Amino acid sequence: VMGLMEISIALYRNFFSDSSLPVLGKAIKVGSAFEGWSPREEDITFRMLLPLKPPHGHIFHLEPGLKCLARNFHIRVELVCTCGMERLTGEAHCFLHDPEQEQRRKEGPNILDDLCTDSYLDVQKTARFFQMFVRCSWRALHLSAIHRLTMLPSDRSCKFQMTLRCGKRFIIELLFGVQEGDSDIFLSSQHTEAAYTPSTIWPESYAVAEMKFFSHIAQQAQPDSYHLRCLQLCVRSLLGRDFSTYTLKTVVMHLLTSLPLSEWRRKHFWARLEDIMQYLQRCLARRCLNHFFIGNENVPKEIILPQELRMAEPLNLFQHLTQNPKACEDAQLEFEEL
Repeated sequence: VMGLMEISIALYRNFFSDSSLPVLGKAIKVGSAFEGWSPREEDITFRMLLPLKPPHGHIFHLEPGLKCLARNFHIRVELVCTCGMERLTGEAHCFLHDPEQEQRRKEGPNILDDLCTDSYLDVQKTARFFQMFVRCSWRALHLSAIHRLTMLPSDRSCKFQMTLRCGKRFIIELLFGVQEGDSDIFLSSQHTEAAYTPSTIWPESYAVAEMKFFSHIAQQAQPDSYHLRCLQLCVRSLLGRDFSTYTLKTVVMHLLTSLPLSEWRRKHFWARLEDIMQYLQRCLARRCLNHFFIGNENVPKEIILPQELRMAEPLNLFQHLTQNPKACEDAQLEFEEL
């Protein structure tokens, strides 16, 4: 998967090196497949986050969007003057003050005309563009002669299935993200918790921070640590239930920073499973499960968070239970079955 991504990114950079399309950063492995706890081996989806950076002569402005449980943003794309920078190189390529360069920008594919709606980066247009790119560039790869690629429907990502010559299949999903400063937090193309997500809304994603968290734990834990097995078993037991995977993942992350890592070894397996269930039970009773990365002093320093997230008030992921007694009752019944 990583090899395919490296080739695809190299092709993109070669095809669009002189265009005004987003600059691609190195793909980042995110999600359970790369963290090592996928609940179902038979249908693993390998998720990659593709960092998008503004092309030459452009800048991204992050503007707060929908007010809901998670933080959401619009990404406004603007042209900026590069005259000062260009004078240093002896060239004049400023889109704002060089009519010839501005005309050249408009003649080819460009971010403002092709990937934006009213100057805001559009998730669906971005997804469609990369779906088209993957479909077309696949023909240029020698892999296409021995493996088969099938595009899968998705309006906010680029999702496809690869069928190997041996018959084995696996799914790759490319998400797109804009980094918040130099932190491990991105605005991503994923869906929000709302029933409908406007195409110019980019929700805040903690997927990269979560990947770094589990990598940090793996470096600190004993070789026979069973923390991922605990998470895998708990999440697998959720299949067909209303509890979200992220609920159990959040519980386990909290416990990994509150219990010594030496107590997550194989011989402690059943005790840690009991701890996970008891922690979840207490959270349901209080109707409060705090987000792991927002306002949490126990986040390892190795994970880079925006200062406003470190200083923020804790965010209750069970806020909806305080406002809906029926939902709280249903959650309690789900927990008893779990």
